[in-house]
Amino acid sequence: MSDDADEARAEWRAWHERRVAAVSAPYGPLALTGTHWLADYPEGRIPAVPGHWRPTGDGVELTAAPEDSLRLDGEPFTGGTVLSADGGPPERARLSADGGARLVVIRREGEWAVRVFDPGSEARRTFAGIEATAYDPAFAVPGRFRPYDRDRTVQVENADGRARGLGLGGELAFALGGAEHTLQVAVDEGDGGLWAVFGDATGGRSSYRFRFLRPGTPAADGTLTVDLNRALLPPCAFADHFICPFPPPGNTLPFEVAAGERRLKAALATGI
Repeated sequence: MSDDADEARAEWRAWHERRVAAVSAPYGPLALTGTHWLADYPEGRIPAVPGHWRPTGDGVELTAAPEDSLRLDGEPFTGGTVLSADGGPPERARLSADGGARLVVIRREGEWAVRVFDPGSEARRTFAGIEATAYDPAFAVPGRFRPYDRDRTVQVENADGRARGLGLGGELAFALGGAEHTLQVAVDEGDGGLWAVFGDATGGRSSYRFRFLRPGTPAADGTLTVDLNRALLPPCAFADHFICPFPPPGNTLPFEVAAGERRLKAALATGI
């Protein structure tokens, strides 16, 4: 076994440990107990969520009474304020409620919602780990990013049953099993990192029905490593209240990706 292979395996194990710690953190994806679209509550009252909520043109107007026991920026809050979408992780959300729950304001395609992250969620309590396949160097191959002339948006089904636009910036090409394959990828506007939603022949059988891949930022010539050992479970594998997009047309690989994160250990018979 080469030193490079040993190092790659060690790096993968450290990556996997960081992932398990991140998803099981107090405000990680396992803590999400609800995504409440304000359009579904025109009267402004959301069951089990304190306060009165009303979307405005530029944000969400929140009105709270003392009995709502809300805190804004760490201080007890009553009265009214207008909130914009939270841009950071849930643990940094401006609003918190009794019991340590964080209330996160989000906006998707012009629609506002409030998410509740509860450290005491059942999913956190019953989490037993992520089933993942040990590192296999055969699934780490050279790739090349081929950007589109202009960004494209395709309508894809989401985990909540609604279709939404998925922005795509190009194709990621790589060879595996003697054939070339491509995945349509989104491009992060900040660092240029790539992101793909993909399916494969294990989906719904020995793996979750689809997975994510974040291969990083390509070099100036478009080259990068496509490491399927780092296939990720999407957030909706951890909580039903996420709105993960399904793979766009053409992003289901015609072979088994028996690598990376596969499914939750605590829910081997669900989510597939």
